[in-house]
Amino acid sequence: MIPADLSRAVVHAVRRAVEAGELDGPVPARVVVERTRPGGVGEYASPVALRMGKGAEAARVLAGALVLEPGIETVDVTGPGFLNFTLAPLSGAELVRDVRARGERYGCVRPRSGAVGGDREQVVRSAVARIREGQGLDGAGAGGGPRVAPVARRDGDVRARYGAAAAVWAMLAVPAKETPSFTDALLVQGEENEVFRVRYAHARARALTRNARDLGFHAEPGDIAEPGLADAPCAPALLRALADHPLALEAAAHHGAPERLARHLVAVADALLDFQHQVLPLGDEKPSAAHRARLALAEAAGAVLAGGLALLGMDAPAFL
Repeated sequence: MIPADLSRAVVHAVRRAVEAGELDGPVPARVVVERTRPGGVGEYASPVALRMGKGAEAARVLAGALVLEPGIETVDVTGPGFLNFTLAPLSGAELVRDVRARGERYGCVRPRSGAVGGDREQVVRSAVARIREGQGLDGAGAGGGPRVAPVARRDGDVRARYGAAAAVWAMLAVPAKETPSFTDALLVQGEENEVFRVRYAHARARALTRNARDLGFHAEPGDIAEPGLADAPCAPALLRALADHPLALEAAAHHGAPERLARHLVAVADALLDFQHQVLPLGDEKPSAAHRARLALAEAAGAVLAGGLALLGMDAPAFL
């Protein structure tokens, strides 16, 4: 089970409880499930019982049903009625196959549309619209979307100074109500520049495919636990980041918050950049099933980065 499946499982549990008379009230069309904050219980949490106005008693009813779901290891109720989940270990092969099958639309249910242009308000609102449309929602959202603070006058023409990609990233990387920050770090092609790291990680994924082709092998998804993959210690972190992608998209759409997607893309990029060195054979080593599986995982991460950048209104270069 991946987090997006967990969200759907919670909706179904609420519906079953209402139909059985265990709970009353409307069944939500969507349920927000987010990563547990540091120090919290489990891996993911949802306030659905609180949002329904039912609290801990309703949460315990739902917990009793959800703990029986395949893929969920534990369900705990904390505080006034938060549901906290720990999922069973991921099947790497299934996740990678799913991402590769969907490509840049992984986590989306509807084609994207729209273009970047104009001032910060236009950039933010068009990104929100694309993200929401990708989740099958009305593009504008309730109330027409968030209040958007403009770029400070002192920053001048940020597109001309920093380039379109860096300027758009800076506009979207902080909540809409906050004034974006523009520094010379946006001009640096290095670790301190988040937008460079994300776009560079995508370029590295494409380069790995080209290098593998030169070595005579191609990607083939395989289980992360199979012999040969256990010595790729960075793979689990990258798998978890890919599994979280639909959840990040859903949260960004629900809150009208492109910065949530931007933060997630940084996490995917950093995990991929750590993992990239474990993909290709070294020295006289011959390509094996493990290398093919690692390449499939790297290509899946590249697709996620490309799709996420497109939602933000940015390109994903093959060379950087």
